[in-house]
Amino acid sequence: MSGTTTPSQTESPSTPIDSLNGKTQSLSLNSSLEDLQTDEQRRVLDTVAQIRKCGLAGELSLPQLVVCGQQSAGKSSVLEALTEIPFPRNDNLCTRFATEIHLRRGVVDSLTIKIIPDEDRTPQKKAEIKKFERSITNLDDLPEVMDAAIVVMGITDENPENPDGLSIQPRAFSKDILSIEIEGPTRPQLTLVDIPGLIETATRGVTDDDVALVTEITHSYISKPRTICLAVVSASSDHATQKILEKVRKVDPKGSRTLGIITKPDRLEGSGSKKAYLELAQNRDIPLDLGWHILKNRTFDERNYTLAQRKASEAKWFSESVFRDLPPRMVGIDSLRRRLSILLFQHVKRELPKLRAELEQALGESRSALELMGDSRSSAEECKFFLTDFSMVYSQICKAAVDGHYEGSYFHNITDSDLDTTTPATDRRIRATVQLLNLDFHDAVREHGHKYQIEGISADDSDDEGESDKKVVDAEDEDSLSNWVGKPINKTKAEALRWVRKQLKGSRGKELVGNFNPLLIGELFWDQSSKWLNFAQAHADRVHDICRAFLRSLLEEQCPKDVQARVWDIIEDELKRRKQAADEELGRIQQDLRDHPMNYNHYYTNNIVKLRRKQQSERLAKYSPVSVSDTDDEKTQTPNFNIEEIIMRLFASNNADMEEVACEEALFSMMSIYKVSIVLLHVLIPI
Repeated sequence: MSGTTTPSQTESPSTPIDSLNGKTQSLSLNSSLEDLQTDEQRRVLDTVAQIRKCGLAGELSLPQLVVCGQQSAGKSSVLEALTEIPFPRNDNLCTRFATEIHLRRGVVDSLTIKIIPDEDRTPQKKAEIKKFERSITNLDDLPEVMDAAIVVMGITDENPENPDGLSIQPRAFSKDILSIEIEGPTRPQLTLVDIPGLIETATRGVTDDDVALVTEITHSYISKPRTICLAVVSASSDHATQKILEKVRKVDPKGSRTLGIITKPDRLEGSGSKKAYLELAQNRDIPLDLGWHILKNRTFDERNYTLAQRKASEAKWFSESVFRDLPPRMVGIDSLRRRLSILLFQHVKRELPKLRAELEQALGESRSALELMGDSRSSAEECKFFLTDFSMVYSQICKAAVDGHYEGSYFHNITDSDLDTTTPATDRRIRATVQLLNLDFHDAVREHGHKYQIEGISADDSDDEGESDKKVVDAEDEDSLSNWVGKPINKTKAEALRWVRKQLKGSRGKELVGNFNPLLIGELFWDQSSKWLNFAQAHADRVHDICRAFLRSLLEEQCPKDVQARVWDIIEDELKRRKQAADEELGRIQQDLRDHPMNYNHYYTNNIVKLRRKQQSERLAKYSPVSVSDTDDEKTQTPNFNIEEIIMRLFASNNADMEEVACEEALFSMMSIYKVSIVLLHVLIPI
C-alpha cells in the first residue's frame, strides 16, 4: 500500500476507528460502507458470495471490483477511502502484491489474513506459505499481521527475520495473493482487489522481470470478463502516458465494465492541463460506457485527518475547482460508493444467467469426474479392483474402435459427417480415420511419389485398362501427404534422356554399344522412387499421432484425473516401443527396395510396349499428310494417305545415335518397372 497515513476515524460514534486519540480500532462495520448495498443488492450478491465460499472462484469468473493503475496513482488510497478500512502503509513495500479484500456476512466481527501461493511455486513452498493464517478481533493488530505476511511472501529487506522459521527468498514483487477476509453480522457481500501499480521502466531495485511480472498480474485480473475495472488515473501527470488506459481498452474496448477514476486533481497546474482533465472527466477524450469519477486524496498535510475531515476537505476543494460544474454523482467518495452500489448490482444481475449456465456445466463435469472416480480406493486391494475394472472398459472401447464397431455411446458424439481427420471428435472412430489416412497415402504416392515427372511419359497407372480411377489429390489440401513431402520435379523428355545418359556413362560394363547395363535400371529406379521413404515415414507418423490422440482422449474421458498421469506413462511407453518397431520395419522395407528390382509380371513388358507404341504413334502422326478443305458450314480435315511416303519418312527418322537409343530403352524400362512396383505397393497397403 502506498503513501504514509494513520488510520482514520469513522463518522459514526458507535463504530470507532480512530488511532489518533488512542482509541481501539473496532472491526464493526462503518455506517458509510453500508451504502454500498441495499437489501435487494445483498440478496443478489449473497448468491455470488456463496459460490465464492465454495471455492469456485478459481473455476469461474466471479464479479469483483479491481482497483488498477500506474504506480503511485493513488489506488490504495481510493480503496481505503471506499471501504474505510485503515490499512497499514509502508513506502518501501508499496503494493508489491495483489490484495483481495473479501467482505463477508458472519456471526461475529473478525478479520482473517491468509496467503494464496502462486501456482508457479514448488509444492514444498506452497505448503509452507499455506501454513500462514492469522485472525484478529481489532484493527490495532493489523499492521503486525500484514508485516508477517509480507515476510512469508519473501518481500523483505536483506537478511530478513522470519517469525515462522520458513526459508524465504527476498524478492521485489510477488504473484502470491494476500487474502483479507472481514466478517460481521452486517457486512456487505463484496470483493475488492488492489493490485500492484504498473511500472514504466526498470529502476534501481526494480528489474525488467519485475516490470513484466506486474504487467502479468494486472492483465490476469482485468481480463476476467466479470471484473469491474476501477482504472485509476493520476492528474499529477498526463493521462496519455498512463498505460492502464491502453490495457483496459484492450480487454474492454467499449468500456462496458471500466469506470475511470481521476485522483490528485488538486495537483493540476495550468489551464491546459485542467481543461484536458475536465474533458476526460466529461467522457469526451476517452469515452467509457461507465464514464468517469473524480476523487481528491488526502495530502501529506492532511495525513492525520479523520474520514469526516477528509470528506469535508474534498467537498470544499471541489466547490472551488474547475470541476465544480460537474454533476455531484461524478465527484467525491460518497457519490462513488452509491455509484458502485448501483453499478455492481446491475453488473451482477446481468451476469447471473450466464453464471448459472457455467455453474450447471461445471456441476455436470464434476459429477462426471466423480462417477469416474468410482468407489473408494483407500487400500491396495481396492486400487487393484478399480484398475481391473477400468482396464476392461478401456480395452473394450479400444477393441471396438480398432475393429470399426461403433455401436457404443462413446462413438456417438461425432459431429463431422465428412470425418475430417483434423477434428478431435473423429479420433474416436480410429479405424475409419486410419482408413482415410491410408487412402491419402495411396493417392499421394501415386500422384507425387516419383521424383521426376517426365513430360509425355506418365509415372502412374491411370491409363491402364482394368485399373480403378484414381483419386486426384487436392493441391489445396494442407493436410495432404504430398504437401508434407513435396511435389515431383518436372522434366522434359530431352532432360530425362540427359539424366539417363549421365547414369549410363557411369554404369557401362561389357554390353555392346547401343545396349545398356541391366544394373542401370536399378539405379534409375532407386533415384525415381527415392521419395517413397519420406512418404511412408510421414504416413507412419500421422497414424501414430492419431492413435496417440485417440488413446489420450479415451483415457481423459474414462479415467479420474488423479490416476491419468500414471496410467498415461505406461501407455505412452508402449506407444513409443511400437513406434520404434514400426520405424525399424520401415527401415527393413527400404533396405529391400535398395536391392536390384525383380519382376515376373507381364505388366512390365506391356508397359514397355505401350510406351514404344505411343512414341511410334506420335512419329506417325507427325509425318502423316492431311489435306484441309473449307465449306460454308464447317472446316473439315480429310486425311490424304500415301503409304510409301509415310513409311519412308518414318524409317528415315530413326535415330542413328546408338547411345541415345540405349538411353530411351533404359528410360522406358525404368518407367515400366516403377509402375509395376507402385501397383504392388498399393496392393500391400493394409486397408
